[in-house]
Amino acid sequence: MGDWSMPIGSLGEEVVARLCELLDNAGRGWRKLAELAGAEKRFKCSAEELEMCSLKVLEPRGSPTQCLLQLLAERDCTLRYLLGCLERMGHEQACRVLSSAVQDVIRITVQPESQVVAEGTQVSLTCCATGPPGLVYQWFCGRQEVPGATSPELVIDTASPVGQPEWYICRVNCGATFTFSRWAHVQVEKNGSPNSVPSPGSGYCLTTAGLQILRQPRPCRLAEGDTLALECRAIGNPPPQYQWFRNRRPVEGAQAPQLQVKLVTTAERGSYSCRVFNLFHEVWSQEVDVEIGPRLFTSGGSWQEGDGGSLEYGSPGQLYATDKVALLIGNMHYLHHKQLQAPIVDVHALGALLHQLDFKVVSLLDLRKAEMQMAVDEFLLLLDKGVYAGLLYYAGHGYENFGNSFMVPIDAPSTYTSEHCLCVQRVLREMQQRRTGLNIFLLDMCRKRNLNDDVIPQVGALEVTANIVFGYATCADAEAYELSQGEFSNGIFVTFLKRWLLEDEKITVLLDKVAEDMGTLEITRGRQALELRSNLSERRALTDPIRPPGQDESSARNLQWAKAHVLPESRHLCFDCGVTVQLAFAAEFSNIMIIYTRIVAVPKDITKCEARLTDIPEELDVDLKCTNKESPEELGSPLAPVWSLSCPSCCLYSRICGLQKLRQELAFTVCLQYRYQGMDDFVEERQRVNVGRPLIAKLNLQWAASPSPPHSPLFSSPPGSWGVVEGSWVNTPEENLSPEGPSSHTP
Repeated sequence: MGDWSMPIGSLGEEVVARLCELLDNAGRGWRKLAELAGAEKRFKCSAEELEMCSLKVLEPRGSPTQCLLQLLAERDCTLRYLLGCLERMGHEQACRVLSSAVQDVIRITVQPESQVVAEGTQVSLTCCATGPPGLVYQWFCGRQEVPGATSPELVIDTASPVGQPEWYICRVNCGATFTFSRWAHVQVEKNGSPNSVPSPGSGYCLTTAGLQILRQPRPCRLAEGDTLALECRAIGNPPPQYQWFRNRRPVEGAQAPQLQVKLVTTAERGSYSCRVFNLFHEVWSQEVDVEIGPRLFTSGGSWQEGDGGSLEYGSPGQLYATDKVALLIGNMHYLHHKQLQAPIVDVHALGALLHQLDFKVVSLLDLRKAEMQMAVDEFLLLLDKGVYAGLLYYAGHGYENFGNSFMVPIDAPSTYTSEHCLCVQRVLREMQQRRTGLNIFLLDMCRKRNLNDDVIPQVGALEVTANIVFGYATCADAEAYELSQGEFSNGIFVTFLKRWLLEDEKITVLLDKVAEDMGTLEITRGRQALELRSNLSERRALTDPIRPPGQDESSARNLQWAKAHVLPESRHLCFDCGVTVQLAFAAEFSNIMIIYTRIVAVPKDITKCEARLTDIPEELDVDLKCTNKESPEELGSPLAPVWSLSCPSCCLYSRICGLQKLRQELAFTVCLQYRYQGMDDFVEERQRVNVGRPLIAKLNLQWAASPSPPHSPLFSSPPGSWGVVEGSWVNTPEENLSPEGPSSHTP
């Protein structure tokens, strides 16, 4: 049976020409194919791309279909997905052509690997392929055929003069059907040169089994937004393979001698090493530390020196911000204390309003102490000179001792002290060091004295910056209350705050109005009253505009924020029985994701089918009662009516909480159960799905907050698959691929 996971680019010229002949028409043709393929976002063609395809009819040998297939091939569209589109078109003839071609497709199973070798030795490159009988191999060096090199293995004599690396590629064909391997380069080093085969005392890693590391990675210290580049070079026979590790865990896709990550953030910091191996041997590089710290930008000449300043344009007296960022934390499900109801609704409501004010918002629920600390650390990296505002909102249990406020994490013991909590004044001190334009703390928690804690924390002296605002939901030594309204519970503070938050008022004036409103509530009069503390000297408001972008000073900050808000792309899973399942995602908070499955295609002979999620990682907070539900309301989230508006009907919904706890990429199983017409028993098929690190999991808070695992990476399995060729529209190596140096990993 053919391999339907191959890319479209693996199709031969004859097959492409036949598909073009069938689809270059206005009926069930290439436009319909483009429409159906666009159901998955990454395959959707823009109006300009469709126009480019249509103009191909004006060229002597132009084909709109071929142009469309090339666009899909560039986006890694598989043959399985193409077949599904053709089936939905009802184009049986095109389906037969594609099915027949897949049976004869040529697939590279072993790619040649780039190598660094010592002068005077022999080196071999290997290319193996599967396909129809009678495969023919031909090696090229650059653009020239290597005479007589017509077998899977190419042996190269490096006794020739040392020079620039030579590039090699192998073409595999059967008749008119062909494909190319990846490019590989062979660098010959002189004996005795700094990068040649080392001596035992040189500090390099050696093995007596013929696998030797020539170039070790080096530790480095970078700033956010820089490019990380590590390199590990080795020689061996068979040729060495590579797998990079960070903090003793494999880096996905990093299987080349060079590891490159552009626009790094603190998520990439850690200890790196490279596992070098071949069929018989294995050796590890030295472990090196990569330190990544904040990049401290200066504001430029148009900003005044001081706490944030104003820009020299716009209306007189108008203040501007370089950016506006907010961290919202709501703790509800305490392990040893009373459960709360309001934080989920309050955090969501406040986040939605701040989005309208152009804030970058990170919203998190139910954090342990280490996770809270790491969330604050990542939040501080979003701050910079002139940034509005460093806005921190916290809803949950809390207390106040000796003038210091403490936020209580969900894992605090029954008798907790400041050691188990986060001190708000410490966070403020760190925010001041970032030179933000406005620091706002909105603390929706109790301020009663903690009699179990008699320690006075040494926070250190705060700077006089005249830009600090504290909005307490209640007075000192008083409690804060929740207000039940049917199925919803709101904190008293946010109930009134959200009425005024969008007003164009100085933040202290705005909070004064909130305090006045709260005073009108009869049930809390004499029990809860907002308290405002501020040294703000300028008229700064949450509505102040952001300075138009003129410099690239915020690119690393924007990347850090964006990483915490990336959802997996919607995808279609095609099962052997012919059923197609759509898998899609929605975000409730930065650490809570909704996954829904929907049946989008069912063969006529199947009468009933259902796709469910199973095998979800145990470290996540997944209540089995909140998975695979037929309606959003069954998930138990009071916010379901909000996010479900954008979800299609006839789905099964699952709510995944605690994404900050992910130690590895999120992987689960989609279990399809279906029944054929006239049969009583169900048949089951399963597909394993990996969606990477969604939302806040990309920042690796769990790894940073916990000690290194005790096990050794020596027992990790080698890479499970070899790369496949990306394209084969033409039959010469120089047109098919360009040797642009070793591959790199860029997440």
